[in-house]
Amino acid sequence: TFKLAVKTIAQKHKLHATFMPKPLFGVAGNGMHTNMSLFKDGKNVFYDPDKTFGLSTEALQFIAGVLDHAKGITAVANPLVNSYKRLVPGHEAPIYICWSAKNRSPLIRIPDARGKGTRIELRNPDPTANPYLVFALVLEAGLRGIEEKLMPCDPVNQNVYQMSKAQREVCGVTDLPSDLMKAVELMEADPMVVDVLGDHICDKYLAAKKSEWHEYCMRVSQWELEEYLSKY
Repeated sequence: TFKLAVKTIAQKHKLHATFMPKPLFGVAGNGMHTNMSLFKDGKNVFYDPDKTFGLSTEALQFIAGVLDHAKGITAVANPLVNSYKRLVPGHEAPIYICWSAKNRSPLIRIPDARGKGTRIELRNPDPTANPYLVFALVLEAGLRGIEEKLMPCDPVNQNVYQMSKAQREVCGVTDLPSDLMKAVELMEADPMVVDVLGDHICDKYLAAKKSEWHEYCMRVSQWELEEYLSKY
């Protein structure tokens, strides 16, 4: 409904509104940052004023679960070939799997609000994702983190883009998949994703994404024509 309203109003002003993840080269793309918190008996389970950053043990465990399954979720959170043109260094969108309460470069950021407003922000989903599938997968990943009592790596409180590969490895930071096909392969390899989506949805989704990737690989882009046609 929101997308339709925005597109309609833009059209009336002779403009075009797009939710394409990366419509323009050289500038930041469109994201769908996803904020989450858990409540029990009217209280925010993620908040503990006596703990570091005001985050409860359950909050850290939830973060650990999401980080643990981040690669498997990416094909749903970032479902287009174009999605991965947004997930590149230097344009705000995250590509490194880590968390922080101090800066905006990691995959998971902790916004400043505390008390009932304590939440985690997953920054890689884009507006072409089906939000219901993303919410289901992230919730299950976080809950499994709580059930399995996982704990995340230490927060990375410096700009991850400015760290060397060796520095990232020391901090236990890994990368999101760099293209749709890699994301699809990692989705297939994560049993949690299959459990949440079910065999029918998962099989159909994977088949559609593999077909999309194959079609993309077969096409000759304008960039290739401009780069190679006159040279060779």
